[in-house]
Order: sequence, then C-alpha cells, then structure tokens
Amino acid sequence: MDAERRSELALRGLSESLTEAELRGLFATNARPRAYIGFEPSGRLTVGHLVCARKMRDLLEADCALTLFLADWHAWINDKLGGSLERIRAAGEYMVEAFSALGVERERITIRWAHELAGREAYWTRVLRIAKGLSLARSRRAMTVLGRGEAEADLDTAKLFYPAMQAADIFELPVEIAYAGLDQRRAHVVAREAAHANGWPVPVALHTPLISSLAGGARMDPAGEGADAKMSKSDPRNAILLPSSPEEIRAGLVRAFCPAKEVEGNPVVELARFVTFPWEGKLAVERAPKHGGSVEFTTVEEFLTAWSGGNLHPADLKSAVAGSLERILAPVARHFDEHPETLRAMALSTETRPQG
Repeated sequence: MDAERRSELALRGLSESLTEAELRGLFATNARPRAYIGFEPSGRLTVGHLVCARKMRDLLEADCALTLFLADWHAWINDKLGGSLERIRAAGEYMVEAFSALGVERERITIRWAHELAGREAYWTRVLRIAKGLSLARSRRAMTVLGRGEAEADLDTAKLFYPAMQAADIFELPVEIAYAGLDQRRAHVVAREAAHANGWPVPVALHTPLISSLAGGARMDPAGEGADAKMSKSDPRNAILLPSSPEEIRAGLVRAFCPAKEVEGNPVVELARFVTFPWEGKLAVERAPKHGGSVEFTTVEEFLTAWSGGNLHPADLKSAVAGSLERILAPVARHFDEHPETLRAMALSTETRPQG
C-alpha cells in the first residue's frame, strides 16, 4: 500500500490533524509508524466509542503498529470506579474484549498499562520535565481531559499531575502518532509543545469527533471545553452502552434529542454521520409508501441535504440508526453472552462519576 493511500486511511473521518503535512511525511518515510490511543478503564463503553474503534481499524489498515494504552493510574488519580485499581484493571480487560469484538483484535495490537510506565524512573523524569514547562494555570486548563471544569480542579493535588503524565505517556511508549477524540486535544498540544521545548520527536496528533449525549441541548466546541456534553457512561440514561440488546438500542434512540432539520448538537445525526456511514458505507431508511417509501443514502452529503431540507422525519432517522447500531454491535453482544466473566468482574462498578 502506497503512502498516499495510508495517509487517506489515517485522515478520513477526522475533526483535526496536527498536522496533515507531518502525517503524510511520516507515511512517506516510515513503513510502520507507531500509533496509540489511550483510555481510562472506568466502566462500560458507549456507542460513541464506535468512532474510536473505526479509526483504530483504519490505523491498522494503514500499516501502523497500534498500541491500546490502558491508563489505570490515570483512572485511579481521577477517582474512577471508587479508586479501586482492581476494578479499574477489570474494566481495562473488558475494553480489550469489547474492541476485539469490534474488529480491533488483541492479536493485532499491543496492549500497555500505565502502571508499566509508572514503574520506571525515566518516566517520572519526563513527567517533571513536561511539568516544568507548564504553568499552574495551564495545567488547570488542560485538566478538562479529566471531564471536570476548572473550578473543580483543586479537589486534590494528584490531579495536577495528570496533564504532564498524559503527555509523557506519548514519549515513553513511544509513538509517532497520538490518536484520541477531540476532547483530548489540549493534552496533545501540551505534548507537541513539550517536544519542541525539549528536542524530542514531535508526535502527530489525530482527533475524531465526539458523539453528543442523547439528551442533547449542548454543543461541543473544538477546544474541548464542551466535552461534558458528550455521550458518557456516567449517565446511562443518555447513552447506549456496550453491550446493549436491540430493545435497549431502540429505546435509547426513541428518547434521543433529534430536532428536525438540525445538524449541530444532534446526537442522532452525529451517529449517522460518524458511526453508520464509516461502518456501513450507507444509511438505509425504511419508510412506508405513504411517507415517501424507503430510501438509501450513499454519501454523508446526500443524507445531510435531505435531512436539512426536511425530507427525512426524525422518527425514520432514529429507526434507521437503531438498525445500523444493532448490526454493528451484534458481535459485542454475542461475545459477552458467551464470555460474561469481565462484565461480572465489573459488577460492583458504579456508572455515576464523570468520565474522561
């Protein structure tokens, strides 16, 4: 596969790349660049993570050496799952299994844990070097990666270490490509600035869009300040969790915020754009003849034109997206029906805390 095709795979569906030129140069000179995505193991995934799974598969197809980084120490700092490292690590194993069911097989990726890095003196040296280059105010601003507002950032001192740790992870793994949702942008910018300041290789940063809460009513800006509006397992009433039954998927979509003709801040439209089209390549809408008959959209642009023009009813869109999610998530449901052990291990986990 040539460098141009590999670049296209890595770039498709992104909200932002820092920078596209750097990424193209990387693929032109590196046959197998190292990429990673990191997660706090903190409970069940949501359908918003389907955006990540699709991009992980893109990076694998682009011949990247992909690392799934399970940030157990970061989750501990952020008080996830009651601060229990045992439960956090059970949640990490659940994530590996869920992504594997979605086509990001364990055998194709490298799995790393934060505690592996935290046991090295060199890691903490790098954390301190990065922290020395950050003002306290800048660290507080970067703490939106915790899913907390700045006003809450003084809950405990350990949380101030988080931005420098997240940046240090990139260099200590090490990787050339840092991938995450758009809510992690600030952390990646910190890492790129630290690289320039210390003479380290500058990582390329790739960011995909976030899926809004099914409750809607809020908009997420590019800088990530609106990340609390994203779909989160912290409020399962306004999310669809993995695994979910077809009945749970449809119930979630029925109650979802979906104002006719509106695109921005509309979670059902986002699911169609950022999940259905990337995964299935089309959006199939079944309608009775009296409502215009069934229709199939093969491009996002075609769909958005119909939606914005009022030619697609919210109920029909919800039904189409629900059917798509049922198909995409069927392997996840099968896996955990057959192998429920990790879900049982998380049985004590609460899903009421803010999520990063």
